[in-house]
Formats: sequence, C-alpha cells, structure tokens
Amino acid sequence: MTLPVEELARLLLALTLLLSGAHACGYLFARLRQPRVIGEILGGLLLGPTVLGALLPAAQAYAFPSAGPVPAILDAFYQLGLLLLMFGAGAELQSAFQPGEGRSVGAVTVTGMLAPFAVGLVFVHTVATDDLIGSAGHQGAFVLVFSLAIAVTSIPVISRIMGDLGILDTPFARIVLAVAVIEDVIVYVILAIAIGLVAPASGHGFGLQHALGLEPGSGAAVAYHVVVTLGLLALARGPGPAVYRAVRRLRLNLVRRGSLIGFQLAFLLAVTLLATALGVVPLFGAFLAGITVGASGRDGAAEARETIRAFALAFFVPIYFAIVGLRLDLLHAFSPLFFALFLAVACVAKAASVWVGAKLAGESEHGARNLAVALNARGGPGIVLASVAFDSAIISQGFYAVLVMLAIVTSLLAGSWLERVVRSQSPLR
Repeated sequence: MTLPVEELARLLLALTLLLSGAHACGYLFARLRQPRVIGEILGGLLLGPTVLGALLPAAQAYAFPSAGPVPAILDAFYQLGLLLLMFGAGAELQSAFQPGEGRSVGAVTVTGMLAPFAVGLVFVHTVATDDLIGSAGHQGAFVLVFSLAIAVTSIPVISRIMGDLGILDTPFARIVLAVAVIEDVIVYVILAIAIGLVAPASGHGFGLQHALGLEPGSGAAVAYHVVVTLGLLALARGPGPAVYRAVRRLRLNLVRRGSLIGFQLAFLLAVTLLATALGVVPLFGAFLAGITVGASGRDGAAEARETIRAFALAFFVPIYFAIVGLRLDLLHAFSPLFFALFLAVACVAKAASVWVGAKLAGESEHGARNLAVALNARGGPGIVLASVAFDSAIISQGFYAVLVMLAIVTSLLAGSWLERVVRSQSPLR
C-alpha cells in the first residue's frame, strides 16, 4: 500500500530532524573532544519529550507521532542502524587484537568483568525492582541485563576517544582495546541469551525454539540458548571465514560479481535471519556476520566494508542513536536518586576491579588508575544493551533512561580524564 502524502511528509520531517540533530550535536561534541555518539543521542533527546515535548508538545507529537506508519518506519530505520552498528563492531574485532601486554589483558579482563558482574548480582537483590522490570516480567533476564550494565565496556567510544587524543597506537591503548573486545564478546553472548529467554513470551511465535515448544525460562530453554549462541560464535570464529571466502569466490555468485558491497550486505542480512530463526537476538547475528567478514581477508573486502561503514555512520547509525535519545523521558520516567546510586555502584565496582587486576599484573599506579577510568566508559555497548533490553520488555522505560544516562556520563568522564592526562603529559602506564 502506498504511503499517503501527508504521512510521507511527516516521515521525511522526522528523518530530517533526527539526522540533522544527530550530526549537528555530534559535531559540537567532537569539537569539544567528547564522544560524537553522546552528541548524537543529545540531538534525539532535544527532539523528544524531555525538551521539545515539554516546550512545544503539539509540534513534537506531529513530527514524531506515537501511532500510524511513521513510528513503524522509524523503527525499521532504528533496527537497521543497530544491525549495521553491530556488523561494524564485529568486523573491527579483527584489528583490535595485537600482540603483547598479555598478562595485563588477562588479569584486567578476569577481574574487570567477573567482579562487577558479581556486584550486579548482589546489588539487584538489595533494591526494589518493581519499577525497573519491563512488561515481560522475566526476573532471570532482568538480572542478567542489570549485572551486564555494571560490567560492560565500550569499544567504539573509548577507541574514538583515544584516536582523537593521538594515543591509539600506544601499549596503553592496546591493553584497553584488547580487554574491551573480550568483554564485549562476552556481553553480547549473555545479552543474546537473555533476549532469547523472553522472546517467545513477548509474542514472537517464530523460529526453532517456538517449533520445539521450549517454555521461556525453563531449564531446557536456557540450555538451548547457551548452546546455540556459543555454537554460532564458534562457527563465526572458526570455519565461518573460510566458508564465506569460498562462497565469495564462486564463479556462479552473481551477487558478488555484481557488487561486493551488495554481497556483504546480503550476507549480513542472511546471517541475521539465521540467528533470528534459531531464536537468537538479531543484533548477535549481525555481530557474528561482522566477525566473519572481518576475518575474510583481501579481495577488496576491506574497501567494501569501509564503504558500508562510511554510509552507515552518515545515515543509519546516527538515526539509531538519535532515536535512543528521542525515547528518553527525563521529566517523567527517570529517578535522579536511583541513577546517582546506580552510577556510584557501577563506577566503583568497575574501576576498583580493573585497578586490582592491573596491579596484580604489575602495572604502575598511573597505569592502573588510567585503565580503571578508561574501561569505565560504557558508551555504545551500554546503549545497545539498554535499547535492546527495553525493546524486548526486559526493563522499564525508567531503567532504560538510567542505563542510557549511565553510558553517557561514564563516557564523558573517561574522555575528560584521558584528555587531562594527555594534556599534562603524565604517563599513561
């Protein structure tokens, strides 16, 4: 059915506002040597109920209606932005690992991931969670998300910060990125399992899990998601790249012969569809597709990925982050007191555990302290965790706002701290 002209106009208005707000605010934040992604979220926040909705509610409701074809189409752009973001994150894993500093990477990863996750498991049972759990009402999935929010570290944000500061090729940056890569893989595996536990309960009667009749939350469902998620990860890290290269080089592969970029995008969608059919969250499928393509070698693959990345960062990804900000309602669905408590617990748990791991590995006081601050940035993965858990009804809108604000504040703190260290010419390690 053809979209009515008025609805098309509203859609174009919404996309124009979101894209312009994201890029304008992102540019301002980049000029201030702060993460661009935070500015993109701010661009959406200004257009949402927190600012525009409070000042001009009629205008905000017209540009961003809550019903009809416009929000459905915006959600499609939002989902595509998320998939392309995860595809790029998976592809970048190949270049993040570099030799050296293995002892520090191992110690910081173990303490910096396990200890904050354990703190989250304890903390979640000491606070009232009735207003934090989403409509799915799945306590197990909520506990996983709650604990992950404390343990997660951001690759894109912290790498962008260090790149802007000119320290991306230092041993300090290699340690940070190696730890962040390992942690992010763990986070997305656990998140995929958590989402899979509630997907059938959220009304998605699709895929192998539904066909097998596995009850959400049952022992069989948990075992199924652990096995399938880890199995897909093993395929992507093992035979996946070889299979991808073989298919790419087939003479009968007309898609590849027509466009390598088109072939990579088709591969991304196919792997995402496979993950969805198996009951795994789509973002994890996109993440695995990126890992596979990133390890595929030459033949123009890197140039094709860069073209996809450039367009995604110009259009789909900024719209995704702007919609994240658009969904924030800091006037009605946000508790500043709980946020302050959660921020304090999350920062102390993460920083202290990283500091301990760094000291056990023999890092200097400067190095341990700087690693503790840098790895506290939750950035993109923290925002993805919040948005995907909110979309799956695991968390409420209030807790969604807390998690997004946590990602924003910790990223700003890490950026400001590292800039001060570099400007003062103090040692990073």
